[in-house]
Amino acid sequence: MRQLTRDDLAIDPVDAAKLLLGCELESRSPQGIVRVRLVEVEAYRGGDDPASHCYRGRTPRNDVMFGPAGHLYVYFVYGMHFCANIVSLTDGVPGAVLLRAGEVIEGLDLARVRRPSARSDSELAKGPARLTGVLGIDRAQNGVDLTAPDASVRIYQGDPVDEIRSGPRVGVAVAMDVPWRFWVDSPAVSAYRRGGKRARQLS
Repeated sequence: MRQLTRDDLAIDPVDAAKLLLGCELESRSPQGIVRVRLVEVEAYRGGDDPASHCYRGRTPRNDVMFGPAGHLYVYFVYGMHFCANIVSLTDGVPGAVLLRAGEVIEGLDLARVRRPSARSDSELAKGPARLTGVLGIDRAQNGVDLTAPDASVRIYQGDPVDEIRSGPRVGVAVAMDVPWRFWVDSPAVSAYRRGGKRARQLS
């Protein structure tokens, strides 16, 4: 299976989001390997996207999101969860795709250990925080180059997907009706939750 390259991902976040559906994200750790097939993602841009972490400019927190493409941008949200994004566009131009949900296709036993509260295997990586949880991704992986052959987290081209669906992004406080959430038919896709005044930026 071909590992995605930086050139593959150095595109508009909306296009990158569609490209990533069906791709496989693999995480390696001393505990073992877990691999998921991505089934739900969200696109975020920079200065023209008020829901983005980069809307107000570059900071130490969002620096990875300014490129180059192919790196993992990990942040902490609600004081309890990690969320992971794959950076797109070109160096110096911010953009990323939030990884919202996936189907575990390798390392199921380890995924179950990491997410013991899941009521079914389809719920293991159903949602951004659950996805990072089963993959063992936290702030230590922020900035990892997913295109490097020896990276601890890697992204691979998957089989072509059937119909891609789109709708409003989930849980953001602004630009909440922008239809940049994309998903495929899967029981692992998370439930839609409209944002509001108390919602937090998700990328």
